[in-house]
Amino acid sequence: MTAITTELTTLSSVSALLAQTLLGLGHDPAPLLMKAGIASGDVGNPTKRIPTIRMQTLWRLALQETGDPALGLVVARHFQPAALHGLGFACLASDTLHDVLRRLVRYSRILIDMPDFQLQETETTTDLLVQTPDLGPDFVHAAMDMGMAIFLRICQITEGTDILPEHTCLARPTPANTTPYKTVFGPNIDFEAGTNSLCFDKALAHAPLAMAHPELARLNDQNVIDYLARYDRNNITMQVRSRIIEQLPDGRPSQGDIAFKLNTSLRSLQRKLREQDTSFKELLSNTQQELALVYIRDSNRSIGEITFLLGFSEPSNFTRAFKRWTGQSPAEYREQHTRQGKTREHGGS
Repeated sequence: MTAITTELTTLSSVSALLAQTLLGLGHDPAPLLMKAGIASGDVGNPTKRIPTIRMQTLWRLALQETGDPALGLVVARHFQPAALHGLGFACLASDTLHDVLRRLVRYSRILIDMPDFQLQETETTTDLLVQTPDLGPDFVHAAMDMGMAIFLRICQITEGTDILPEHTCLARPTPANTTPYKTVFGPNIDFEAGTNSLCFDKALAHAPLAMAHPELARLNDQNVIDYLARYDRNNITMQVRSRIIEQLPDGRPSQGDIAFKLNTSLRSLQRKLREQDTSFKELLSNTQQELALVYIRDSNRSIGEITFLLGFSEPSNFTRAFKRWTGQSPAEYREQHTRQGKTREHGGS
């Protein structure tokens, strides 16, 4: 069993969503915030994070105040992408629904420190898995209800339709009234599951989105990476990724360059990365690959410009790396992506 400690934090926007919901239901959130030990000035402040243990207290008080066990689903209705800092806008500009889910997994710590997010592909579905440790009988499940409903809402807003998962799993106990849950997540829902998951049709998840904006998505990704690097000094992976992205246009950075920028020794940097099950070489390659896919999808960028932005010395070096990542040349990949986008735009005709 894992305790919720004061070190765990939640994005302050969650408290703002809950307070807004309470007001809409005719309840004054001010006394509840005070009882939970949350300063009114911190609510909705994008630079603030609130101890998760205090958010759990606020949820408990809100449930008592409203008497609605499905309050988390009600709170999710007030969600807007801006509530998730740059992550919400990056999701809106994503290339596919799969990209949305990938961003939720990678940057989940912007919302809350605790759960383990994973993206899993099956033969027919693309699944977002949210694994929460056993937090004991006092854990308020309405908080996870809200989280899962918000993740689905992000996908619906980005897709432009009220899509539903093929299947949903919730780890929470089966509620007395399952109707609100089936209304939000669809009829195929299991409670008391081993994990929380949203399982989407695989073809839908990988289909190009009409409103994709690769450059806008990249800029907001960087916004999120910088935020996480500032607030979580122990997350060396995010700090290294942020520095790599900064350095790439000036040439391929070395591990020594990044260690210097982070005011640490090379040996210390290597040790910290090993502790997070990664390496500088892996982070550099993954960052170059992800940025390459974003830049190639932007038809306004030439191959030469992309080569420069990714720190490669020659277009031929970039082409070889791109083929290793995707099995296609940059030109072939761009042509295929453009063709798929036109097909989707014309309704598959």
